[in-house]
Amino acid sequence: MQEENAVSQTERHHPWFMWPFVAVWRLVGWILGLTGRLLAIVLGIVMIIFGVPLSMTVIGAIFGVPLIILGVLLLLRGFF
Repeated sequence: MQEENAVSQTERHHPWFMWPFVAVWRLVGWILGLTGRLLAIVLGIVMIIFGVPLSMTVIGAIFGVPLIILGVLLLLRGFF
């Protein structure tokens, strides 16, 4: 019974005259999701690029290594 309620709550049926608004809303959501992924990938690459030379010094390694790790995690989040 609970599975039936969970399925019916995720599938929403809209009146036929609302479909243009629903389509635009879904398109905007898709674009924002894609933009967020692209931004995560770009930020991850930038953090890796700044983290690698920064970690070449002993004092800079304190900031460079976490920056590289955060960049890799952002890249993974952007791709998957």
